[in-house]
Amino acid sequence: MCRWLAYYGTPVLLDDVLYRPEHSLIDQSLHSKLGVETTNGDGFGVGWYSPDDHGEPAVVRDIGPAWNNRNLREIAAHVRSPLFFAHVRASTGTAVQQTNCHPFRHGRWMWMHNGAITDFHRLRRDLCMAVDPALFASIEGSTDSEVMFYLAVTFGLDQDVPGAVARMAGFVERLGKEHGVEHPLQMTIAVSDGERLWAFRYSSQRRSRSLFYSTRINQVRELHPDLAFLRGVTDSTRLVVSEPLGDLPGVWNELPESTYVVCPSEEDHLPFWPEPA
Repeated sequence: MCRWLAYYGTPVLLDDVLYRPEHSLIDQSLHSKLGVETTNGDGFGVGWYSPDDHGEPAVVRDIGPAWNNRNLREIAAHVRSPLFFAHVRASTGTAVQQTNCHPFRHGRWMWMHNGAITDFHRLRRDLCMAVDPALFASIEGSTDSEVMFYLAVTFGLDQDVPGAVARMAGFVERLGKEHGVEHPLQMTIAVSDGERLWAFRYSSQRRSRSLFYSTRINQVRELHPDLAFLRGVTDSTRLVVSEPLGDLPGVWNELPESTYVVCPSEEDHLPFWPEPA
């Protein structure tokens, strides 16, 4: 499986989040504590929106490991963004190639995933046939994650993000059951349009991969007034991560099973269930 993080809030250097924390995503690419694999070295990707333009995000992906990539280090030290994704990959069987690295992009949308569609090789044709024909040529790689993205776009991501993701999940589960797959879907997903960030945690077996969100910044400041990094960020700043970036008490909250979080929002999390497509 994989590890990922999503940041929303005051523009910061990617370096502040990707490299500086005690258990940063770069550290997790070598020493994951909660993932299925300890090492996530089958490629990486970062995607970010400009502070001045919430249009199409920039995306950089490579097939090498994140922990020793000089280009990633260079980008992180110079790019400042209010909303960005980062992903380190551990392949579940598909090829290690650039088009299979996350995040995926379509127009203003950005998407990344940790998990799997069980027996994807058996379901792939039927899943792909459900993608809007106008979108099909945009699928560049061979992963289940990218197909899930374009199914969500097909099912109305532009109009209703939670509804589109729920219809995607419902379609995958129905198709899986038709093919005799007992637990078809395992997913933690981040998706953004440049204005908001959504993150989902769900699995057919109700044993989802780990996902955490940060406590509201005003509360973290009260708990840890010595953290200089927090002094310049707004109260709306949040992080969603596959596993915590450190051991500071009170900072990280596990996203419950079958829920999602949206930033900005007054709600910590909301219920999520698949819907018929």
